[in-house]
Amino acid sequence: MLAAHSRAHVDAVSRVLRNAGRQPVLPVPHLIVDSWRRSMEQHHLDPASQQGPRILSQTMLAECRERSELFLRIAREEVASLHAQVRGADYCVMLTDAQGNTIDYQVESTIRSDCRRAGLYLGTCWDEGEEGTCGVAAVLTTRVAATVHKRDHFRAAFIGLTCSAAPVFDPQGELLGVLDASALQSPDDRRSQVLIAQMVAQSARRIENAFFMHSAQGQWMLRAHSAPGYVDSQPDVLMAWDAHGQLTALNSGARQVLARQLGHVPAHVGALFDMEHLSALADESAQPLAWAGGQPLHVRVSSPRRRPAAKPLAQPQADARITEQLRLAVRVKDCNLPVLVHGETGAGKEVFARQVHALSARRGAPFVALNCAAIPETLIESELFGYTAGAFTGAAAKGMRGLLQQADGGTLFLDEIGDMPLGLQTRLLRVLAEGEIAPLGAACRTQVDLQVICATHRDLASLVAEGRFREDLYFRLGNARFELPPLRERSDRLGLINQVLVEEAKACGVMTQLSTAALECLLGYQWPGNLRQLRQVLRYACAVCGGSAVQVADLPAEVRGCTRSPAQSPVANPQRQLLLRGLDTASLEASRCGAGIGDFPGDLVSAGERAWDRNAG
Repeated sequence: MLAAHSRAHVDAVSRVLRNAGRQPVLPVPHLIVDSWRRSMEQHHLDPASQQGPRILSQTMLAECRERSELFLRIAREEVASLHAQVRGADYCVMLTDAQGNTIDYQVESTIRSDCRRAGLYLGTCWDEGEEGTCGVAAVLTTRVAATVHKRDHFRAAFIGLTCSAAPVFDPQGELLGVLDASALQSPDDRRSQVLIAQMVAQSARRIENAFFMHSAQGQWMLRAHSAPGYVDSQPDVLMAWDAHGQLTALNSGARQVLARQLGHVPAHVGALFDMEHLSALADESAQPLAWAGGQPLHVRVSSPRRRPAAKPLAQPQADARITEQLRLAVRVKDCNLPVLVHGETGAGKEVFARQVHALSARRGAPFVALNCAAIPETLIESELFGYTAGAFTGAAAKGMRGLLQQADGGTLFLDEIGDMPLGLQTRLLRVLAEGEIAPLGAACRTQVDLQVICATHRDLASLVAEGRFREDLYFRLGNARFELPPLRERSDRLGLINQVLVEEAKACGVMTQLSTAALECLLGYQWPGNLRQLRQVLRYACAVCGGSAVQVADLPAEVRGCTRSPAQSPVANPQRQLLLRGLDTASLEASRCGAGIGDFPGDLVSAGERAWDRNAG
């Protein structure tokens, strides 16, 4: 039996849709009416439904975030800034990708649980075809900012929410994603959301402009505003063009003005501005300039910055043991035998597994990964095997394909296999033996063809003795076991440090220098073998130094606390000191070049080794 508020909502939706063609004034905006009609007639959704939104699996969410990595990184600061402005009124802020999947999320801890129960959470999907009328879906459909307030929502599950959302476009006019501010409670009057909607739209434009500035590096760029004081800080119009004058990028403000004034976007900047005037303004302060888009604008033109040519990075010679293990693992895998990779946490087990897949006969098929330790025991089975529609309470209406089916024809990587529940180990053993799976709620089995690679940092033999791991599964996996040495024992350790240093310098947008003393401390540190920790240490140093030299004091306390004696230190001998001086000299020379993002001038380790060779000779 329907709850009273659900029944009233269904009646209201039906009444509006039935009378929409006959009434001149409707109780909801036409945008909402059109979405209700699509939700009912095209998507066949139930307005009385109390089911929350679909939530992506951990693997699918990670893939969505990886695809939107640059967008996420650029938007993160503005998402946090918007939340800081609206959190006092109990709003949460969500950022979705272009398909409506929530990839970033800011909420106060005091209302986090309530928001999660209402569907406002990381990984939720807000496509109109699944959830009906809602803020994100309205923007995805119309590509304009929208407010969907309380009973504007199509499904009864969301009629208590208010959502104000705005689109974010890339420099080519394609939708990057949607920024949304939502609250669980608000006044019934839709006008109460006008200010919030304006704040969301402004934040979306700032994200869009920041993405534009990042994407248009190395090209001619124009910033413009009707008022001179806002040209650099809040430009309404952004354009970029190449050396031939071909327009390569425009922000949505520029596209809207051109669509309104000209009806199209010209291919060449000369169709909008006098090229001589533009050239004369290059790298000068903002000046008024007439253009084909309408009233004069105050314009600032930036010429492309010339950057020093980057030398190709020398690839470190891989550790011979890793190379041999990889060769053998590929041979084993191509014989359709399961592979077990053992190594300390952070030793690179998943990287090794991906390399095995890339070199194997299944390289063109999917590689699907699951961390058995990162998913609650109650969810691992549904993640692996999937389920049919209605298999359990809260199941997605259309069911879900499990990772085993998604990996059909390819490779399934099970990280931390030692943490897999015993009952699930039995089902996995059947998959390995017979190649059959049965999704939860399914009446029949499905055949799958896949290769399994497992990884663990635990001693599985000890787990077998304790009764926490099946002996028959252990023997099936243990015949093809590959040991990965920890970072501290690898011969290519210095090259890995250099590689991670370069990557972190680029990611942080700064040119990182390490003083000789900091390098000595870093190289002399007793690593636990964890590549992730190395990356975190260097990221910490990049953040602290802000582009200047990293001193010992800038490193984390556990690194600074290194107490190895000079005799034990790997940098105690004169040749190592020369190597460090070469590294430090190379980094200092790099900083003098004024390098920025993506301009790391060469390989520091190679530079150090050249200095070593010169001085040692």
